This record gives sequence, structure tokens and C-alpha cells, in this order.
Amino acid sequence: MTEFGRYIKQVREEKRMTLNQVALYSEISAAQLSRIENGKRGVPKPSTIEKISQALKVDYNELMRVAGYIEKDNSDLPKLTKKDERDVAKDLEKIISGLEGHNNGYAQFDGQTIEDMDDEDRELLIASLEQSMRLAKRLAKKKFTPKKYRDKE
Repeated sequence: MTEFGRYIKQVREEKRMTLNQVALYSEISAAQLSRIENGKRGVPKPSTIEKISQALKVDYNELMRVAGYIEKDNSDLPKLTKKDERDVAKDLEKIISGLEGHNNGYAQFDGQTIEDMDDEDRELLIASLEQSMRLAKRLAKKKFTPKKYRDKE
């Protein structure tokens, strides 16, 4: 049974609905829903997930997260302080200036140096570096709990 299938079955049972009821409201066959719940079919297409969400009256985005189409957000991570923001900006500036003017293999992306990139590619590289640094900073601030003390999921 897949995580998505288990989740759908759990929600359906909590709402005291039968497979036939969900099939009727979603316009998906009961056999297809059964295969989804029992993991005999992979994760369905987003359009099918939308029909299931409407039938079960469950948030579509939540089902998309469980299905793996949308990554879990990082809202449970600590927020960055103004000092953290300044540190990220300063570190990013150091990285960018370190990449400029170097023609060695370390400063190349897809065979191009940062100077060879067009404006759009350069902006995308900088934005992805910045987001990576922000996420790393937030992860570093999160309290670490050893595996043996974590709640079982």
C-alpha cells in the first residue's frame, strides 16, 4: 500500500464513506479507487487527485503533497533574523565575486563562466544560490533531535 493510498483510505473511513460513495461523487470507478487505496496502482494524475479531493472534501494541495507532487513546505523551520539576512547577503556577495573572473573548472556551470552567461541565467544562478543559503541557514537553526528521541511517524 502506498502512502497516498493509505491516506485516502484513512480519510474515507474517517468520513464514514464507502468506496462506492466516493466513486459516485468523484466520477472514478470504485475498482480504480480500490486499486489506488491498496497500492496496486501508482499515484494518480493531478486531475484524478482533484476529483478525489472534491469527493472527500479534502484540501487539494494537501493531497498533492501526500502524493508527492508538491514538496512539503518549510514553515516549521525557524525564521531568519535581520542578522541572518545580512549574513546571507554578505556570503552570497563573496561567492559571486569569487566566481567572477575565474576561468578554472570550479567557476563554470554547464561549461560557462558566470561572465559568459546571459542575464537570465546569471539571475537564476544567483537566486538559486540565495535560496539554498537561506534554507541551509534555517536548517542550521532548527533544534536537532536524535533519531531515538523523535516521534514515530
